[in-house]
Amino acid sequence: MMSGLPGGPGDANPNWITVSWPPETTQILEWQWTEAVLPYWRDLVAHARDRGVGKLCLEMHAHQAVYNVPTLLRLREEVGPVVGANFDPSHLMWMGADPLAAIEALGEAIYHVHAKDTRLEPLRQSLTSRLETLPVMAAKDRSWNYVTLGYGHDDAFWRAFCLALRRAGYDGVLSIEHEDVLMGPVEGVTKSVDLLRRVALRDPSSYKPQEV
Repeated sequence: MMSGLPGGPGDANPNWITVSWPPETTQILEWQWTEAVLPYWRDLVAHARDRGVGKLCLEMHAHQAVYNVPTLLRLREEVGPVVGANFDPSHLMWMGADPLAAIEALGEAIYHVHAKDTRLEPLRQSLTSRLETLPVMAAKDRSWNYVTLGYGHDDAFWRAFCLALRRAGYDGVLSIEHEDVLMGPVEGVTKSVDLLRRVALRDPSSYKPQEV
């Protein structure tokens, strides 16, 4: 799921606040959370519980109220552990966050995982930053692009990614999400599967800690 994103008071369209100046931005952000986000999600969590749904998995995504670790943990603290993360590292990559640090911070709040990569384009970023408004099909002109696993981050990163998930206690699926506009879906998914087979931890540990 996504968290959704309200506008400000009286707005007709969503308003993603990403800076603290001019001063009214912080006032809009606080209004969004107290008057829109939290009341909506308290109702939705109660609705889910009443129907036996124990987990709602939110993807931390741009142009959403929940887009990074602190915002996800804020919502979870306010509405309870029904809310957790659909952990997709690709969005954190272009926003400048560290997916490995995010895994450690979220821990048991990770309910589902997307295996999806992002390639950062330094030459373009030197002119435009990582804030990107060009459509995804304009791949050669963008400052970052969603790519097939391994085309943005190498095996070493994805090996550390899988290890971090194991350390966090996650033992669920790695769901490949193919959004690479330069590669066909069959080839992209095949290459992603090949990479994950090289780096993923598939068998449970047989280690038993000794009692002291």
